[in-house]
Amino acid sequence: MTNSSQNSQSFTEETSPSQPRLKVIKLSKGITENFKNAIKKFNVQSIEYKPFLRFHIANTLNELTHNKLGSLLLDNLHNRSTGAILLECEGASDEDTKSEDFIDFNILLSTAVSHLIGMPNLDSMSGKFYARFSVKNDDNSDSYLRQAHRRMELHNDGTYVQEKTDWVLMQKIIESNVEGGESLLLHLDDWTDLQKFYEHPLAKENLQWGSPSSKNVDYKTTHPIFLDEDENGKPMMSYIDQFVEPKNMEQGLYLYELGESLENDSATYSVKLNEGSMLIINNYFWLHGRDKFTANKNLHRELLRQRGVFN
Repeated sequence: MTNSSQNSQSFTEETSPSQPRLKVIKLSKGITENFKNAIKKFNVQSIEYKPFLRFHIANTLNELTHNKLGSLLLDNLHNRSTGAILLECEGASDEDTKSEDFIDFNILLSTAVSHLIGMPNLDSMSGKFYARFSVKNDDNSDSYLRQAHRRMELHNDGTYVQEKTDWVLMQKIIESNVEGGESLLLHLDDWTDLQKFYEHPLAKENLQWGSPSSKNVDYKTTHPIFLDEDENGKPMMSYIDQFVEPKNMEQGLYLYELGESLENDSATYSVKLNEGSMLIINNYFWLHGRDKFTANKNLHRELLRQRGVFN
């Protein structure tokens, strides 16, 4: 790793050697254990029923890192040149990852992290501020989210809802019999054809966006693929191939060519997540997806997602 720094033994911050835009933050074993002990009287149900507890455990984690972690997360996520974080905990054993306590702890940890950076939106799919879902060998769902044998194409989240979606947190909770399925990332500024599609006459034309029944969103919305520019005048994007509904040939061909360009771009970066680790990205200048898995009848991965707005 390069550009490593350490913060009073509570966590380290490094730059990924294979993707300079990705920051790797590792919570020390001591901080992880201290956080577990500090929140042991709380469980997943308690933070679901009492929203203020989510802020309490977030503050607890931040105080354990000398009030440095929250500002570091926000600085990186707001920074156009980075905007993506891989957060891990040191010291988890294979035995730890197989316990129910490990699952509950990581839901609490990801909740603390999300509430340090902002406010999660209601996830309409789950009816909570987070969603848990499984990927298995066989699937008959109505979107690509759970389908193991195909690549989930690059996209932004929140395209079909009216709420802003500034950031996305994706956590791998547990997995077994898994080969493949790495997370895929593409920074908007690294996309070879950005200017071609950003300068196209349809780039800022309102398009219609909907969603399948599993998303539990009973309305459609409209917005352009390229949103208002950021504070430095650079484009921001809100796109997913599955839920955009073109109304004519011109829109359909523009969307097809845009999707083909994204999926064939050589700057797409593959990230393998350990159990318990999480990716946190700025949703408007990072696209994300997932590579396909190798078929295995016993394949199982459980994921957690939160997405929301900055403080």
